[in-house]
Amino acid sequence: MILTDQQILEEIEKGTILIEPYRPECLGTNSYDVHLGRYLATYKDRVLDAKSHNKIEHFEIPQEGYVLQPGVLYLGVTEEYTETHNHVPFLEGKSSTGRLGIDIHATAGKGDVGFCNTWTLEISVAQPVRIYYGMPIGQLIYFSLDGSVKTMYNKKKNAKYNTRTIRPVESMMWKNKF
Repeated sequence: MILTDQQILEEIEKGTILIEPYRPECLGTNSYDVHLGRYLATYKDRVLDAKSHNKIEHFEIPQEGYVLQPGVLYLGVTEEYTETHNHVPFLEGKSSTGRLGIDIHATAGKGDVGFCNTWTLEISVAQPVRIYYGMPIGQLIYFSLDGSVKTMYNKKKNAKYNTRTIRPVESMMWKNKF
């Protein structure tokens, strides 16, 4: 079941959902709008290797915006830091973002219970488009749990994305054993 605006507010008051900064005008009927953070990143190498630590270069989005190009994977980050302790968060693009040809995630739209961080976005575009720091980029949707959680994400020893950051984080696939 997806939480409604009233339920999201109740969970924020209980402390099971945290959104920083929280802006009341960003609360939708059954979602919360998140914004593009200050930093983007691109991979240094054109060919990525799933077994290697692929390095990225961070850069700040200038005041006049930045033009994203097709054929490049950009890593972005949400301005909002979130914590979700009793629900499953999903990050989806806003329809206005999609209508500009911007995809904000390749596959990783679901968060885990216990995820406490900003969200790294896997951004690609259909055609060149200028983006801006602070623009609405996506929306968080919260699902209720059916059952208890054995180990929250932020308590897992092998969790790869627990370090709090304001910058996008590269893939940590190389840490897996395969």
